[in-house]
Amino acid sequence: MGININRVSLAGLVVALGIIYGDIGTSPLYVFKAIVGGNPISDLLVVGGISCIIWTLTLQTTVKYVILTLRADNKGEGGIFSLYALVRRHAKWAVTFGMIGGAALLADGIITPPITVTSAIEGLRTLEVFKDLGQMTIVKIVLTIITGLFVMQQFGTVSIGRMFGPIMVLWFSMLGILGISHIADDLSIFKAFSPHYAIELLTTYPKGFLILGAVFLCTTGAEALYSDLGHCGRGNIRVSWIFVKSCLILNYLGQGAWLLTQKGQILPKDQNPFFTIMPEWFIIFGVLIATMASVIASQALISGSFTLISEAMRLNLWPKMRVNYPTEMRGQLYIPGINSMLFVGCSAIVLFFQESGNMEAAYGLSITICMLMTSCLFAFYLYTKRVWVGWILLYLVVYFTIEFSFLFANVVKFMHGGYVTVIIAGALFLVMIVWFKSRKIKNRYVEFVRLEDYLPIIQELSNDTSIPKYATHLVYMSSADNPKEIEHKIIYSILNKKPKRADIYWFVHVDVVDEPYLSEYSVQTIIPNEVIRVEFRLGFKVEQRINLMFRMVVEDMVRNKEVNITSRYESLSKNNVVGDFQFIVMEKFLSHDNDLPLYERMVMKMYFFLKKISLSEERGFGLDSSYVTIEKYPLVVAPVTNLQLKRIVH
Repeated sequence: MGININRVSLAGLVVALGIIYGDIGTSPLYVFKAIVGGNPISDLLVVGGISCIIWTLTLQTTVKYVILTLRADNKGEGGIFSLYALVRRHAKWAVTFGMIGGAALLADGIITPPITVTSAIEGLRTLEVFKDLGQMTIVKIVLTIITGLFVMQQFGTVSIGRMFGPIMVLWFSMLGILGISHIADDLSIFKAFSPHYAIELLTTYPKGFLILGAVFLCTTGAEALYSDLGHCGRGNIRVSWIFVKSCLILNYLGQGAWLLTQKGQILPKDQNPFFTIMPEWFIIFGVLIATMASVIASQALISGSFTLISEAMRLNLWPKMRVNYPTEMRGQLYIPGINSMLFVGCSAIVLFFQESGNMEAAYGLSITICMLMTSCLFAFYLYTKRVWVGWILLYLVVYFTIEFSFLFANVVKFMHGGYVTVIIAGALFLVMIVWFKSRKIKNRYVEFVRLEDYLPIIQELSNDTSIPKYATHLVYMSSADNPKEIEHKIIYSILNKKPKRADIYWFVHVDVVDEPYLSEYSVQTIIPNEVIRVEFRLGFKVEQRINLMFRMVVEDMVRNKEVNITSRYESLSKNNVVGDFQFIVMEKFLSHDNDLPLYERMVMKMYFFLKKISLSEERGFGLDSSYVTIEKYPLVVAPVTNLQLKRIVH
């Protein structure tokens, strides 16, 4: 994938248009409506507003994402977790930026489908025949479309995905043509290319700075460009962005030129400049194309959310969940739990806000936070690449100024609905931080011992015929990074907790690496045909199908005559019958014998609650439950030390 990342092809350009520009491409549906709001239309408001849009798209989307951030590719993959994976070796603290950014991006995925689909359907009111269309009717139509979209996820989107590109080509062409057809309404609109008018609007217009909150909506999809780097390639994204940006700016100029003909008026609440500039006969087609584009935008965010969560699971930042692969296409996955969560979230947003105008207030706040986190991680990435510190400081000064300005302008939206996305992002961040912190607490408890100290007794146990044989092959999942070590609880399970005699003991370790699609293994034969360690090195985007992978490793070892897996029972050995394999998965429960501080006790309680509702260890590793034995053992993190017991003698 990484080899052809810069290659540009016509097919690649069309795919890029269909996958990554949905969010940013549908922004003309609501941006100008949000900027104008209930203000009287004036030269400064319109020209300054477009000037802000042009320079936001240039500095934020073109320079920051398309030119700079796309350079930070992790073997061809992009996105905030790929960026975190690139820098985590150099800085453990970077995980906080990754978690905050990931949670904010997911929260954005919950509000994008409602606002884009609602804005498109509200366009029907521009038609004379639908001008009295009730808001509840629109809500029902939107909920129907969103329900259909989420139901469709389980079947994969490959078949209809082929249509996404051509539909988005049609959408952007429509944006450009509609814009061009109205630019002549007032040619003074071209003054907007001067940043002077943007600065004037922000500094002299009453509450002008707060307009940035509405302007920011024009760049909300910029993060998606980076997230989909692996699907489209850097070259295709950069070339297709030229076409996309041109069409977007033309459409904004057309809307602005038309608005300048309405000077002094206040735009009616249900009037959207995007649909008003359409010829009467075209509106129904415009609404139809806008609805299709908004569905594609929603699809892109849903798919992005699935990818984001699967990466978080591999990086140990999210509880294990069931992942389905509805098609053979690489990177196409479906997570039923996340699909249900997004569906409930999107439906709740539609029912709570009802109108797209109300949703604008909630939109943008969380994604600003995500962009700030990307800036922090990218600056550190530049530092690891030994870029001159002066350039890094310039980058931080420019983008912290821009993004903190957007953040402050968006904070004003907090009471008008912004709190909804902040609560959602906060809840998602809480899940990540609990999962991450609990692992740190658990690791304090995990005791590793030297494997070689126990090899003689394991060998003796294996040959002790007075103990009934537990299995021919006994397989333990081990978390020991050092091949010379093993968890004490595994030794305890073999020797103490009903001694487990086996012919061959296998210790399997999974190491999740920063390279996205790496899939390799190594074998260490500690005692030939008696104790073997297998280590898998899997990328954070690779599904952990350990059952299948382990079988392939064993078959490969048998072919190379490195191991004899035939049953050792005389009658079976004579007939070359393969011995049985038994996996032991060790599951922890929180012991009552703990004396944890309040904060850690709460973290561990939440961790075990999340563990209860998430995927079990054996299913998380893709093991066949018929070959798995679950062993529960108490997690004693901080043993009680102040317990006093006095013996009395009778």
